[in-house]
Amino acid sequence: MKLFASSWASLRSAVAGLADYDLLQPSGCRGWLVRDLVCHLVIDAQDVLITLATPSEAAPTRNATTYWDLADSLPSGGDPLDALTVRLAAAYQEPWLLKFHLDDLGSAAERAARLADPRARVQTKDEVLSVADYLTAYVVEWTLHHLDLVAHLPHVPGPADEALAATREVLGEIAGAPLPESFSDVDVLRVVTGRRAPTGAEQAALDRLHLAVPLVLA
Repeated sequence: MKLFASSWASLRSAVAGLADYDLLQPSGCRGWLVRDLVCHLVIDAQDVLITLATPSEAAPTRNATTYWDLADSLPSGGDPLDALTVRLAAAYQEPWLLKFHLDDLGSAAERAARLADPRARVQTKDEVLSVADYLTAYVVEWTLHHLDLVAHLPHVPGPADEALAATREVLGEIAGAPLPESFSDVDVLRVVTGRRAPTGAEQAALDRLHLAVPLVLA
């Protein structure tokens, strides 16, 4: 619960500090500017609020690791939902409106998470998870998108070490093996999720561990 709140607050703080010019730079998500990514975070905040308001009495069907499906290919930005996000982002003609909307909904999502019983169960995407597992899965979401936010904005603070380490652990569980220790947390998260291509040495380390990448989380 604490890591969910801190990683989300850190990401929102980074967005709040963006200049108008920053929002028009490329993000780490293919086909998206930074403003498109921020619009996606608004939608994420809505999803958190909806899910926390959708209790279930059924037994859990997923946990923080199995919450994620793996896609066959990297997103290109051309998917209908991705394209809709771009159009929605462009509709915020004043950059401050987009940042305000994220702060407004994002603050509400954080409050809802803090008030939720971690042992309770919620339903999302036709699956049931404990609140704790659901929020842990979103630590991965926030951390990877925080890296996407700063991919071309080196002056903007990135995710905290604790969030990076937790996300690395989850990705290792998804991959079925610990990720190479020779990689920094930032490098390993970017490489194994396809956000950048591995160097020759990095690819050799992945091959030694028989890790098939990228892991495209969906």
